[in-house]
Amino acid sequence: MMRSSFVSLLFAATMLVAAPASHAVLLHFSAHMDGPSESPPNASTGTGFATVDFDTVAQTMTVHADFSGLLAGTSAAHIHCCVDPDATPPTAAVATTTPSFVGFPLGVTSGVFDAILDLTDATSFRAGFITDNGGTVAGAEAALIAGLLAGDAYFNIHTSQFTGGEIRGFLIPEPGILGLLGLGLAAAFVATRRRRS
Repeated sequence: MMRSSFVSLLFAATMLVAAPASHAVLLHFSAHMDGPSESPPNASTGTGFATVDFDTVAQTMTVHADFSGLLAGTSAAHIHCCVDPDATPPTAAVATTTPSFVGFPLGVTSGVFDAILDLTDATSFRAGFITDNGGTVAGAEAALIAGLLAGDAYFNIHTSQFTGGEIRGFLIPEPGILGLLGLGLAAAFVATRRRRS
């Protein structure tokens, strides 16, 4: 697990530092959310779909969510990161703004949410997530991207009936990102070899 996290963090750092200013790399993640995916699982009839797009040059994260059929009104929504796969239950602390994304529709059983988070701004993160990742916004940003790339982050919608979360889904990187990971690691390796020569 440590090696996987290191590789993901190395890729995230490589993408942030090495991307040319005029050529943004867009990392795309998506999640299907439901009650059985919660921890502990529940019998909610609610479903949802979320997408997250990270722009490596602008250092922004575009978040979109559609949800419906919840059993109670929404009370919060955010991204949790980074799950320890060996933990029981497999949960993680909130990474993004608490108690909820700014502008997320609250008190409803269905809705749509769109926002752009500036990942260079401390208000895009939970203060404790920044503290836990070196005490800097840059550390929090790198940890979140590494968690997303490792599949260790999830979108969670909480309601008044399910205060720990009614529906959630792990944000999965699109298949092309794994190719970019290999490319980023190869570029980092070549750059390191050139510096040594």
